[in-house]
Amino acid sequence: MKSSTSKTKDFKFKQFSIYGGESGMPVSTDGVLLGAWSQISAMKTLLDIGTGTGLLSLMAAQRSSTLTITAIDIDQHAIESAQRNFQQSNWGDRIELVKGDILKQVFNTLFDGIICNPPYFNSGEQSQRVQRATARHTDTLDHQQLLKQCFALTAERSTASFILPLYEGQQFIKLAKEQNWHVSRLCYIKPTDKKATSRLLIELSKVECEKEETQLVIHENGQYSDAFCTLTSNFYLKM
Repeated sequence: MKSSTSKTKDFKFKQFSIYGGESGMPVSTDGVLLGAWSQISAMKTLLDIGTGTGLLSLMAAQRSSTLTITAIDIDQHAIESAQRNFQQSNWGDRIELVKGDILKQVFNTLFDGIICNPPYFNSGEQSQRVQRATARHTDTLDHQQLLKQCFALTAERSTASFILPLYEGQQFIKLAKEQNWHVSRLCYIKPTDKKATSRLLIELSKVECEKEETQLVIHENGQYSDAFCTLTSNFYLKM
């Protein structure tokens, strides 16, 4: 029997705090990596799909003072947490929160960019918590449908950024190419220099382009690597 309520851990960053509430997904390294790595400087409008507690929207708002952000989530608990986090931040007036299904939601504009930390489990036992299962399982957000909707919701020269485990990311890229997306940036994330790639940071473009490939190692010599600290130092308190 799935439990519908459980407290999600809060988290404090340098310029904002995350109240987890019953949103189902705590702050993760994946989310922080995506929020810091995504290229948003040239954008005026950004769509945050599956915002959860609002982490990616808040990171984007901190990074760009001219960006207008629309954050959407299907889960009421996530909406409640995100609303509280946006209101308590310095950027709530630039973030619009929408409760709805991204595959059905109608917007009045096309976006310059999309950012999304999507569900990725296609099989196996789902989480015993409803909210966490929704956030992590593709049952509620199929990748093929997600990519199709992202294409429909973006302007001609837009990009969309995602983070996924290695295998799921490789399959995601195949689906994206079938739908006329192009990979513009790809970053291979390794927990340590001795371990294999565990995550892919993926930027897709609607315009054909050369692919920029990089690698980021999170830990070196028992501590956070210089590259990881450089990427995330504007956010983590102890960096």
